[in-house]
Amino acid sequence: MTMEFSDRIQRVEPSATLAISSLASQLEAEGEDVIDLSVGEPDFPTPGNIVEAGEQAMEDGHTGYPPSKGVPELREAIAEKLQADGLAYEADNVIVTPGAKQALYETVQTLVDDGDEVVLLDPAWVSYEAMVKLAGGDLTRVDLAPHDFQLEPALADLGEAVSDATELLIVNSPSNPTGAVYSDAALEGVRDLAVEHDVTVISDEIYEQITYGVELTSLATLDDMYERTVTINGFSKAYSMTGWRLGYLAAPEELVSQAAKLHSHSVSSATNFVQRAGVEALRDTETEVGEMVEAFHERRDRLVALLKQHDVDVRTPDGAFYLMLPVADDDQQWCEDALEQSHVATVPGSAFGAPGYARISYAADLGRIEEAVERLVDAELL
Repeated sequence: MTMEFSDRIQRVEPSATLAISSLASQLEAEGEDVIDLSVGEPDFPTPGNIVEAGEQAMEDGHTGYPPSKGVPELREAIAEKLQADGLAYEADNVIVTPGAKQALYETVQTLVDDGDEVVLLDPAWVSYEAMVKLAGGDLTRVDLAPHDFQLEPALADLGEAVSDATELLIVNSPSNPTGAVYSDAALEGVRDLAVEHDVTVISDEIYEQITYGVELTSLATLDDMYERTVTINGFSKAYSMTGWRLGYLAAPEELVSQAAKLHSHSVSSATNFVQRAGVEALRDTETEVGEMVEAFHERRDRLVALLKQHDVDVRTPDGAFYLMLPVADDDQQWCEDALEQSHVATVPGSAFGAPGYARISYAADLGRIEEAVERLVDAELL
């Protein structure tokens, strides 16, 4: 029997970040000492109070089906968090999802039809493209690399890309893969274009708590943006809860009612006891989050300093835990060489729409980061 696969699934490739991680895992299984700087996963354990809350929820019997859009306690806690950030969302504006990626997927599927134009800011997280293609959308990309990965100096380019034909614009600040935090002027430029052309904007804020000395503005707080913004966030990065799979979208009730249909017919809900742990994460982990961000800040500064010692000029990221490293024109080959010769795993920039770069995740022990740079220097890759 020969299986025939749908056009939609053949439009996309596997995640490049997970592919590199799998190769690194294979080398490790063969006994090699691999320094994995490829995956965006905090290397800190989930805070103990969150783990205890999850365990207690299971002991209390919260192991059955929860309400599809999320348990009321968590939706209320999310709304309180968003309101404290200046966002006008209520619990009814929230869908809790198994990971922020699912929230993004549901939003794209709800908004994008075959042939609809979606604008991405490159470099862009690899799954945006795949999600748009799965929905049948067409991509228009705006390259921020010539502007030092900043959006504000690229607003003229964005203005040329966005038109009345644009259905959706995706903004990710702090950015994966660049670590850029977009200025208020940049976001106001996005607002002006969105209002002028009646465009819906996804604001992916999964890294919003991981910033270094800069203030983050949430897009939906700007005038005229609440009604045209879908705010995406989750628990994986700030609370080191990657394997718990917990995220959410917040949007006007009109969109929530439509996205909830896909949610109910696909994943049904996020896990019941995990949601109870999420309440604890939002309400009682400020100290732990602050300590983790401080550690990322120290690692960022050390990595940038080491690279500069070897005459490698990089843009210092203001958020998240990624850095874009300028490498050879064939960045795919450079990353393969780095893995095979130095046993250092990174991700090709071309996977994000940034050829000539490699993404480094500094969500790793400081000593391992220092050793990774030494290995790359020794292999004459830096």
